[in-house]
Amino acid sequence: MPLPASELATAAPRERAHRVTDMNTRLNESSDVLRWKQVVELGKRGNVAPPRRVEKTDAQWRAALTDEQYYVTRTKGTERPFSSEMCSLFEPGRYNCICCDTPLFDSTRKFESGTGWPSFTAPLTPDVVAYHLDTSYGMERVETTCNVCDAHLGHVFPDGPPPSGLRFCINAVSLRKAKSSG
Repeated sequence: MPLPASELATAAPRERAHRVTDMNTRLNESSDVLRWKQVVELGKRGNVAPPRRVEKTDAQWRAALTDEQYYVTRTKGTERPFSSEMCSLFEPGRYNCICCDTPLFDSTRKFESGTGWPSFTAPLTPDVVAYHLDTSYGMERVETTCNVCDAHLGHVFPDGPPPSGLRFCINAVSLRKAKSSG
């Protein structure tokens, strides 16, 4: 049963494939590490262009998603903490958007935060996650959405591990663990 309250550098398409394969190296270079200040600025001033767009009607989203997936991704809901086995899943691979199948996160950036939701230090590429200031509930936080289809993913906080110091706290039902190609 989901909780009723909300949980908490433009890349050209031809460069996107290079950044996906080279992202681990590039993120280790301090100038390429996304920081909290940049996240807040993106949330205030606008996000980078997405690699593509997927748009569907509300009826199409309802038909394609389970009730819980729809609630979380299309109405900015939140699943209950510790309700998914994905929190403790650390096998190699990618995590894709449940709505449009865009690769969003990689297991090499996943960590145990103890919050009850899957947590990551950074998205796979800069153009796949969008940031929106969220001032609901009397606090300032930053909502994360899929930049391709606008699915609500969760929130990002400035209390993660190095090198970014970011914790992308993501609803598991908004993700799909991609099958290994090997």
